Amino acid sequence: MVTRRPPLIAPKRRLPTLMAALSLALLAGCGGGEKAESPLSPAAMAAIGPRPGAPREALARAVDELFTDPMLGETRALVIMHRGRIVAERYAPGYGPNTKLIGWSMSKTITGVLIGLLISDGRLTLDESAPVPSWQRPGDPRGEITLRQLLQMRSGLHHVESTTPAGDADTVRMLALDGRDDMAAYAEAQPLVAEPGSRWEYSTATSVILADIAARALTDSRDPAARRQAVGDYLRSRLFTPADMPSATPEFDAAGTMIGGSMIHATARDWAHFGEFLRDNGMVNGARIVPSDWVGFMRSPAPHNPGYGAQIWLNRPQPSGQEELFPGRGKANIFAAIGHLGQYVIVSPDQELTVVRLGKTDHAMRPALVRKLADIVQLYNQD
Repeated sequence: MVTRRPPLIAPKRRLPTLMAALSLALLAGCGGGEKAESPLSPAAMAAIGPRPGAPREALARAVDELFTDPMLGETRALVIMHRGRIVAERYAPGYGPNTKLIGWSMSKTITGVLIGLLISDGRLTLDESAPVPSWQRPGDPRGEITLRQLLQMRSGLHHVESTTPAGDADTVRMLALDGRDDMAAYAEAQPLVAEPGSRWEYSTATSVILADIAARALTDSRDPAARRQAVGDYLRSRLFTPADMPSATPEFDAAGTMIGGSMIHATARDWAHFGEFLRDNGMVNGARIVPSDWVGFMRSPAPHNPGYGAQIWLNRPQPSGQEELFPGRGKANIFAAIGHLGQYVIVSPDQELTVVRLGKTDHAMRPALVRKLADIVQLYNQD
């Protein structure tokens, strides 16, 4: 009797089955198959309201990644408002609803609203020479700079926002070194390097000049305490109280000028209320706080940079190619107050949405953070 050995090669009809099994085994071994998503923690789900206006689990997962992914930096607070109500809210350990967090350059947007209120009161004029006394001397070309140009970052004044070493930047010198006691004087003393209105240059010093102009419009006194009180009282009565931002707290320098380019603090909820105020074109609960055409002006592209308005960023391409938001992934009418180290108040009028993220994210990580915030905004495209 001859013993038959099993064939070394399987019959052809069995090859597809064997190959499929082998392929699946290889994919599983090298991680090529789809990974099951890890279950969300109770804290992640608890941060999302019962009817958030977007897929609840997907939103919880996106928010959770902001707090747990080290490649996105440190998120300290997140508030999402949809159709006028808070639908998601979460804080890192040590932070909470009553914690005031610095807005950094989001403060510029508040300064822009402050100027709009003073213009609506008839105390300032948008297209006349900016009322800076040192610019009004005969023959001084800075006398041609208008408030519109300052608001749109088109003053033409010399300014270096950031450089290496950091101490050589005008922003650092003004805030922390030789200009710190009278920041407006430092900023206003800079020479023209371009014709007013002819080019765009992001400038924290410009917002300090605007804050000084606001103080001069509100009081003739040069006493620092009087200047602080005049600006503080005006902001509380005309903006912070009616816009439901009771925690908002501006800082002032030794000369009594509000540090309007970087130093306003507020809780995450109050930053969200500010975003909602802008989304509603300067209204709160049907009451108009600032003229709607002013908010429209702030949200209109500035000459020489379609991605910037008046003290606010727009979801449009930046001439430099370094995007601040996410053009192409969201509507062009999305806008945002954006601050140093990853502070964001992102507003999408069409989606009736405001997203606030506060924390600390270094520059190199910012693109990944912006992509994650864009993911959250896009979850509201389900309707």
